[in-house]
Amino acid sequence: MRLEFRPVVLRLIVAQLCLHATMSGVRMAAPLLALKLGYSAMSVGVLLALFALAQVFLALPVGRLTDKHGSRLPIFVAVVASSLSVLAAGVWPVFEMLCVTAVLSGSASGTVMIAVQRHAGRLSHDQGDIRQIFSWMAIAPTLANFAGPFFTGLLIDAVDFGPAFMLLSLVPPVSAWAVYRLQDRRAQHEGEGASGTPKGSSFELLRNAPLRRLLLINWMLSSCWDVHAFMVPLLGHELGLSASAIGTILGAFALAATAIRLTMPWVARHVREMQAVAIAMVMTGVLFVLYPFSSGAWMMGVLSTLLGMSLGSVQPMIMTTLHQVTPRERQGEALGLRIMTIYASSVIMPLAFGSLGALVGATAVFWAVGAVVGLGSRLTRQLS
Repeated sequence: MRLEFRPVVLRLIVAQLCLHATMSGVRMAAPLLALKLGYSAMSVGVLLALFALAQVFLALPVGRLTDKHGSRLPIFVAVVASSLSVLAAGVWPVFEMLCVTAVLSGSASGTVMIAVQRHAGRLSHDQGDIRQIFSWMAIAPTLANFAGPFFTGLLIDAVDFGPAFMLLSLVPPVSAWAVYRLQDRRAQHEGEGASGTPKGSSFELLRNAPLRRLLLINWMLSSCWDVHAFMVPLLGHELGLSASAIGTILGAFALAATAIRLTMPWVARHVREMQAVAIAMVMTGVLFVLYPFSSGAWMMGVLSTLLGMSLGSVQPMIMTTLHQVTPRERQGEALGLRIMTIYASSVIMPLAFGSLGALVGATAVFWAVGAVVGLGSRLTRQLS
């Protein structure tokens, strides 16, 4: 990546890191507070679903907003929504307010993700530069998923839930500071199609066959994250593993996903997008087929680490390809469609996998998903 892009990429990373870390911290703390207040596991499940549910409906409007007004306005709105809602949870730490905070902080995190990714895609017309930019951008959510829960947990232990939420509400304004002087590179004609006519329905983008295939690939891979997080505890329980062992297995996955993204700026210079995605899909399919053959925690830990590396490597390649196959004036909407499918998967898939797992067992679920994602790698040939 050329030197002149590094400062602006750093600002985009900081903007996403702060809002996403706030959301992930709240997502860890809110269920704990709800349980402390005496609410049931079902209520906690509803609370967690609210973090993702709002984005199913808001992602497309946010995408259109970024196409029309650029990246800064959506980020400023997200900062206000996140900061005030988290502060309110600190002042009124009751279940109803936690639900409101879940909706607003989850929406804010999704909004800033769309806004910064759209802006990142405009930093260069050169394919190699864009690929490396998104490789750096992919580091932000993985760092946030570690930093948010970790530091929020320390705050809760030190000062309790209410003050912890109040202190956490000070983090989102850093995102506004990071993008305050961001020069939004958008053409004057954006908001209209190339012919000068107003844009149609967002779902008309799905007539774009390459984008449709890319979103399907993205859905398959994002579903694998949900399958792994949901089914590993079930498989571990079947094998008689302890809670700490299962937690360590899932932690190995997260660390591996973070580590591989630190290497992606170098990998992006040597591997084509769909070639990397195809390799990751085949590798993921094989690992899912092997999972049920695990005889203990060590083997599951190795498979979890390899799977984290595989799934953690694909986001920069997906994002680069999305900007290549989408009309420039509608890239915000395309990003909104992508976010909508990811969050819808996070809401629906655990319910589907839970029902299927109860019916046929964890082994069959792993094999079915492995077969689907492995065979789905053929779609990458049509995008190369």
